[in-house]
Amino acid sequence: MWETRLMLSLSGNQYSNCVGVSRRNFLQLGAPLLGLGLADLFQARATAAETVRPKSNKSLIVFWTHGGMSQQDTYDMKPHAPAEYRGMYRPVSTSVPDIHVTERFPLQAKVMHHISQVRSVHHENGIHAPSAHWMQTGYFGPTLARNAPQKPSFGSVIARTIGAHSEHMPPYVTIPKSEAFGYQGAVYLGKSYNPFEVGTDPNSKNFKIPNLALPDGLTLKSVESRRELLKQFDTLNREVDQSGVIEGLDTFKQQALEMVTGERVRKAFDLNSEDNRLRDQYGRHQYGQSALLARRLVEAGSSCVTINTGYWDHHNDIEKGLETHLPPLDQAMATLIEDLEARGMLDDVMIFCAGEFGRTPMINGHAGRDHWSNCFTVMFAGGGIKGGRVVGASEKFGGAVVERKTTPLDLLATIYQKMGISLETHFDDASGRPTSIVGTGKPVHELF
Repeated sequence: MWETRLMLSLSGNQYSNCVGVSRRNFLQLGAPLLGLGLADLFQARATAAETVRPKSNKSLIVFWTHGGMSQQDTYDMKPHAPAEYRGMYRPVSTSVPDIHVTERFPLQAKVMHHISQVRSVHHENGIHAPSAHWMQTGYFGPTLARNAPQKPSFGSVIARTIGAHSEHMPPYVTIPKSEAFGYQGAVYLGKSYNPFEVGTDPNSKNFKIPNLALPDGLTLKSVESRRELLKQFDTLNREVDQSGVIEGLDTFKQQALEMVTGERVRKAFDLNSEDNRLRDQYGRHQYGQSALLARRLVEAGSSCVTINTGYWDHHNDIEKGLETHLPPLDQAMATLIEDLEARGMLDDVMIFCAGEFGRTPMINGHAGRDHWSNCFTVMFAGGGIKGGRVVGASEKFGGAVVERKTTPLDLLATIYQKMGISLETHFDDASGRPTSIVGTGKPVHELF
């Protein structure tokens, strides 16, 4: 039997049971044997009792525009500026008088009464990695010489403070994968609060989750029989291990099994169960199917889902680049808002669209726009955010803040407060020093 071969192939170093496998060995190897590296993901459950978590039913869906969206070509248009500043698109009216957006956002224009913009975001770095860290964590940290993450991402903070709303669901998910710089992770909060990566494009043919697939040669029936094998570990004297590892083991193994075999998780990831008409409405592209999957995940109990939308770094021929991004983003975002509203979920699910910075006011000699962190725009909707508002303002060419300068920490303070997370929350950093999740940040109360 497979179980017999397994028992012969492992050697327990200490405190082995009758089959020669110690609990410590199983903790280290058990999840991979089930086809998953889920032990870290579920370690949070074992320590959850130590954390006083807010009673929150809020969730967050993020559209992360890696590379930097051009504010002048999307939300903060400058139609009266010279051609080299205003760009190639015309503004269109929206459902809110006096708010205009790019003509490439016709669907968002119709739901602008649900959307608010902060047009005065500012930080002081124009390099991708440090800026991505600043926007994902609220803090400046890495440099080109030292680009390792220094602080936990807001997704990991949400996972740590709120957790999943339903048992067995991962609290924090990235679609299709986490961004390349590695700043969407937990750092000193612990690997338990890193995101669960979907691993593949939800719009791909025969979409399935690699991290939920059983390894070759295993069936659900064999995994179910393996439950009996796992029970044998329960006979080990828990007092022989003083490290505290054993205490949480039962929780880890059960949740790993439930995530592999359980119906709730599998159903949440099953896009084929959705009506084809709704899938078409979201759009048969990565943006659309990712947004639909995000809605299904928060509906099933995840508290933060980040959609990494691809590369927006348009130094050359920005119109060509934006044409690949703006229409699908518009379709996905507007449909998500309408879908959440129709399901009565919009008040409980916040949508946040941002990148590491914006783009230069003037179009360069290659028909592109370069990096610009002095003033750029982010978007909010749902989750208790008041829609149809514009906060802050830029000067006539969009290059500097002239009203209501807003920092990355202010944005995160806004998200945390609306999600019910105390702004007084501190966590010990790698050196053991208590570190605030918001520092000097203050919520953007104009959105409340």
